[in-house]
Amino acid sequence: MTRRAAEIRLDALLRTACDVIGQRGLANTRTADVAQAAGVSQALVFYHFATKERLLAQAFAYAVEQDLARLDAVTRSGAPPLTKLRRILRLYTPAGRAISWSMWIDGWAESLRTPELEKVSRKLDLRWRQDLATVISDGVGEGSFVCTDPAGAAWRISAVMDGLAVQLAVHDRVISRRQFAEWVRLVAARELGLAAEQLE
Repeated sequence: MTRRAAEIRLDALLRTACDVIGQRGLANTRTADVAQAAGVSQALVFYHFATKERLLAQAFAYAVEQDLARLDAVTRSGAPPLTKLRRILRLYTPAGRAISWSMWIDGWAESLRTPELEKVSRKLDLRWRQDLATVISDGVGEGSFVCTDPAGAAWRISAVMDGLAVQLAVHDRVISRRQFAEWVRLVAARELGLAAEQLE
């Protein structure tokens, strides 16, 4: 197998693993399930990943990296910090069937039992917080935000978004997307010395 063919096969396996995990959940996904769905041997799955835990961790990272690519597009844009913050808050809101959020929630839960997955989950989670903290710091620097602790504010805003997103993604009709957006804007505005209307 050439290196390019192996990379293509690896990408296809990761996409398939994400599909299987979406249907079965991280805890109930077996390497045999992924191999069968991909139409390959289980030996090939182990060739690429060595262990089931590594397969799950890399599939989780693969799925989450798509979210992080969208975040990177926002943070690297030339937009002012207030515009970036608005976009990040919208990006964080679960939409549709919330497949991405299902993967995050499943990843956090399984991280309690799988050290390799916990390591990947923590790294990706911290990246969200750091990017939000950077946007907040930039806003403070240009005078758009009033905040003495950008890192702490990023954690507090993220914690509220995480908690509300879990409710929105897991419990149908407990809160609405509109309530989610309003409450997140309210919390972010209070943290950053803004009026909630500025984040609409």
